[in-house]
Amino acid sequence: MSGSPRIAARAAALVLLIGMSMAPSASATGSIDVLDPQDPRPQQPRAQGDIPGSSAGCAKGRRAPSEQETAAGSQPGSVRSGGLERTYIQHLPGGYSAQKTWPVVLVFHGRGSTAAETQEFSGLDRLPAVVVYADGVPGSLEDPRQAWEGAPYSAEGVDDLAFVDDLLDQLEGDLCLDTSRVYATGKSNGAGFVGILACERSQRITGIAPVAGAFYATGHRECSPSRPVPVVEMHGTADATIPYDGDPARGLPSIPGWTAAWAERNGCRGAVTTSSPAADIEIDRHRGCHRGAEVTHVRVQGGGHTWPGADAYSGGGATTHSVEATDLLWNTLNHYRLPR
Repeated sequence: MSGSPRIAARAAALVLLIGMSMAPSASATGSIDVLDPQDPRPQQPRAQGDIPGSSAGCAKGRRAPSEQETAAGSQPGSVRSGGLERTYIQHLPGGYSAQKTWPVVLVFHGRGSTAAETQEFSGLDRLPAVVVYADGVPGSLEDPRQAWEGAPYSAEGVDDLAFVDDLLDQLEGDLCLDTSRVYATGKSNGAGFVGILACERSQRITGIAPVAGAFYATGHRECSPSRPVPVVEMHGTADATIPYDGDPARGLPSIPGWTAAWAERNGCRGAVTTSSPAADIEIDRHRGCHRGAEVTHVRVQGGGHTWPGADAYSGGGATTHSVEATDLLWNTLNHYRLPR
């Protein structure tokens, strides 16, 4: 991508960031704490016991420097879950150290894709966070494409929710993480699974950012999170794979209907405000939500089944470069914490 479109995309994302930073803090409720979006992680190292939500891996920060350092960059990992060896790619940001806690972003690919492909097109590696790209399980011998729980083509008997629990447990033991700042994103089928995580694991997942989500009604019909979950959803109006207006024959809701349902769950009673930071972008924000958990919908006019801002192939149809999904999800979610 040329410098000019990328600058425009960053500027558009900044518009949303400024709006989020002006939102009222919900910390007084005791459920969701709000950080300054300009201060994405603790700046001064602190002992593990002084940091609420610090993981067991922070104990490494008290060891000799030769024992505590973990190299920044990407490396493959695996964890045993449900009798299967599940794989993932772990990316540590530059400057990672066990002397301070780091937020986590869990990433789930679309059907037939992989962790490596999603890492390539998403640009999530640049975030000041530990980013973990997980791999799904093939649906069947007849259809070996990797997928996630909750879709008609998901592998039978595979518990992806348990996998996420096992994955987080392992990461928290290995790394110094802020367990109150665990965000989840994904594309297509992976985005649909992120929606399930918000319903079923709201005690561990702080907020979600599904992109081009396939929210099948066939999986986890009931959604009763234990707390309001902040949501930022992005979808193209010309998505031919997961239609923006839904597909009842396939059990797919309309995207406005899906976001409205989350606004209802979160008790959003304020006016819905709409901004347009670029000609093809409209951002709807459901305000006045219980405990500050806003629901944001990013509508990409003419956008396809793609990751906004992607430089590599991310799906069929047009890819907007007016905004970048990675910036939007981070600027919207990174100031939320789980309750202490």
